[in-house]
Amino acid sequence: MFSLTAATTSVATDAAGRPREIRADGLRLPVTALLSVRDETAAHPMETGPRTVFIVSAAERRYRLVHLLRDRRWTIEELAARRAGFARAA
Repeated sequence: MFSLTAATTSVATDAAGRPREIRADGLRLPVTALLSVRDETAAHPMETGPRTVFIVSAAERRYRLVHLLRDRRWTIEELAARRAGFARAA
């Protein structure tokens, strides 16, 4: 069993749309490296719509940031975490 807590999250981007900062519940994590980008605007799942997936490094951890273009929303997931971080929808 697990518990979920609601969180206020957002991703700040630069003028080109690249993530620069992850914000969650008052925490501000500057993105230190953009590791990969996957543009799924041409071929995307029908139920989710077009999206762009970023793998970034912030605070010595890796995160998957997914920008859902139809909803103008971000999802944030910590990758290979040793301890619980935040994995929330913005």
